[in-house]
Amino acid sequence: MMSKILTILINPLIYILSILIAVAFLTLLERKLLGYMQLRKGPNMVGPLGLLQPIADGVKLVIKEPTKPTLSSPILFMLSPILALTLALTTWAPLPMPLSLANMNLGLLFIMAMSGMFTYAVLWAGWSSNSKYPLIGAMRAVAQIISYEVTLGLIIMSMATITGGYSLQTFLTTQEPLWLLFPSWPLAMMWFISTLAETNRSPFDLTEGESELVSGFNVEFSAGPFALLFLAEYTNILMMNTLSTLMFLGPSMLETPTLSTVNLMMKTLALTTIFLWIRASYPRFRYDQLMHLLWKQYLPLTLAMCLLNISITLTFQGSPPQ
Repeated sequence: MMSKILTILINPLIYILSILIAVAFLTLLERKLLGYMQLRKGPNMVGPLGLLQPIADGVKLVIKEPTKPTLSSPILFMLSPILALTLALTTWAPLPMPLSLANMNLGLLFIMAMSGMFTYAVLWAGWSSNSKYPLIGAMRAVAQIISYEVTLGLIIMSMATITGGYSLQTFLTTQEPLWLLFPSWPLAMMWFISTLAETNRSPFDLTEGESELVSGFNVEFSAGPFALLFLAEYTNILMMNTLSTLMFLGPSMLETPTLSTVNLMMKTLALTTIFLWIRASYPRFRYDQLMHLLWKQYLPLTLAMCLLNISITLTFQGSPPQ
């Protein structure tokens, strides 16, 4: 009985610790990659080759004194970063890597529900600051996240029609003979670009429009609360790339658990590197271009693809029973 309780407590802690370490070194990879693409070195002073820079940054943020605007709403101001990181870490629970922390039949729907709740954390962060720039940044972020969730939801529905369920294990089983990237590449392309917008990454980082919004919804946060928001953002980036790998580049379930995990990690790292490459290569979209891309291009395309997949599935399976 005691060992079972310890397992229930220790497993999530190891899960969380692994994710946070991955996030810390993702920031180092991003700074190094951006540095070399801009013909400079990036962090190279703290530790060998700058490997201890993420730890130094984390310690600095933790020991700094957190500031709070005088007119802010204190409860929501402190609660929003905690909620953001909690939701970001909870979203990982149904991901099979190769075993999941929580085995769910509707894992994809759970992930979309957690992703949808992230808008509350962003809205609270901007509104509770009681300042115009964070509020404008929060409104833009919420509009962007909610808009692109429409496309992501339709793509998930379409892919679930092909695989026969919303379980990620079903996706892995379906991809044993062939990655779903090949038969559904238009959806995979739109999914990847929509994940860029969903995680507020370049060229869709309108919520952090430095030239007009200073830093968006998080401008009033500093020290520990800012670190939590920062961790939540990069945790979501890793989670979305892991989900993209599982949906379209599924590692084989026939491999040993170690090989399957390495396979998943390498593909996720490749997609994350593309995220960073895009940041170094493309300028920021205008807000009207962002919304035009979704509502006038991706939405009709994803609806058409969803109806096409349903038609093909019904054709091969026969008509549903009356």
